[in-house]
Amino acid sequence: SAAGVLVCLLEYPRSRRKKGSTMERCGQKYLTAVVKLLGPLTRNYYIRAILHAALAVPAGFLLSTILGTVCLGIASGIYLLAAVRGEEWRPIEQKPRERPQVGGTIKQPPSNPPP
Repeated sequence: SAAGVLVCLLEYPRSRRKKGSTMERCGQKYLTAVVKLLGPLTRNYYIRAILHAALAVPAGFLLSTILGTVCLGIASGIYLLAAVRGEEWRPIEQKPRERPQVGGTIKQPPSNPPP
């Protein structure tokens, strides 16, 4: 059960995409702070791949946990592939909202009369 909590802690916060926008999960900012606190131990996908593979080994000895073993093995392979491609976990930071200009939102009335 402690391994499940660790995997949920690592997997719940989404990473920021290189291009485009990423929607933050509900309550993600609290877990993002924890993941950021652990630093390169949780950001590096090589370490995540090794961690998932290590968690899959003891679960493979029981028939009742074989499905979890397969899932952790697949996750380990995906993280290894992402690490080879140079990806890493990046937190989603909130951009400061720009205040709209009051004068810029007021539209001028038409200068020509209607037809």
